[in-house]
Amino acid sequence: MHEQIKTLEEKVAYLERHQTEQDKAMLELVEDVVRLRRELRALRDRQESPGPGDGTAPAPIEERPPHY
Repeated sequence: MHEQIKTLEEKVAYLERHQTEQDKAMLELVEDVVRLRRELRALRDRQESPGPGDGTAPAPIEERPPHY
């Protein structure tokens, strides 16, 4: 009987540790999603805002490299 209890306690300890690790991973993923949404919003805002000069920013494909 004591061996069964010991086995069950080991399993519970393993599951508790696993749950804690999963919680930490989930929190990291949530933080990453929040950060990525913030960066995406900033990129969209920058794309929509007028650039220097005539008020329109050239598309990145239209920009010429400095050596031309």
